[in-house]
Amino acid sequence: MSRRLLEICVDDIAGAQAAIAGGADRLELCAALPLGGLTPSAGLVEATLNAARPAGIAVHAMVRPRAGDFRYDADEMALAMREALALIAQGVDGLVFGATREGALDRATLAGWVAAVRVSGRPVSLTLHRAIDVTLDPVASVDIAVVLGFDRILTSGGASAAEAGAETIARMVEQAGHRCRIVAGAGIRPDNAARLLAATGVAELHGSASAAVAETDERAVALGLAVPPRRRTDEATVRALRVILDQGVSHDRPPLAP
Repeated sequence: MSRRLLEICVDDIAGAQAAIAGGADRLELCAALPLGGLTPSAGLVEATLNAARPAGIAVHAMVRPRAGDFRYDADEMALAMREALALIAQGVDGLVFGATREGALDRATLAGWVAAVRVSGRPVSLTLHRAIDVTLDPVASVDIAVVLGFDRILTSGGASAAEAGAETIARMVEQAGHRCRIVAGAGIRPDNAARLLAATGVAELHGSASAAVAETDERAVALGLAVPPRRRTDEATVRALRVILDQGVSHDRPPLAP
């Protein structure tokens, strides 16, 4: 059996370093994870790439120009395209994006975004993120994602957590076949990861592997400038997930994960 891959989503350099030290294969780099992830800053991208490159860890960056739903207007899509091209120019290995409309993937919007990315001059891996989970039929949406040219789909199976959506994720894996990779994410923990792998057949897991940390500046909390509980990537949790993924498979680290 080939090595199962672990992707850890992070929104600061400390999280990136903890994920790398814990054995992550790939980082999903975002800003503002409590909002579901937004496009990261140029400075954070540079610092993360500098940390990940020596370890042979791929960095995929979120492209999400605002919080909220995934129905974007023309101005927001223009921004999403500019952000994508800037991230590619900085050297990220992949991009993570999604757009929906009326309970389905927004094929026209996604096709335009993918086309802009593909003519950027440097190949990158493309992940359709959990926007697919707000569609009315995530399984049927797999075919649309494949046609659009996405290499990977991150999903919870349309549920609030992947374990609750395991049956749908398994159907998405079957629907995708060898055309696209399905990555299970949302609520992934060391105590449910093995069950999820067995129930779905996925070969990749995605999670924050985070733990709550106390805010030390009570004044900032009182003024609404900090919202507890803040969470931080936990190296020990990453390492525990790595052990579960490695059980019964090769321990050789593959080349840079696409």
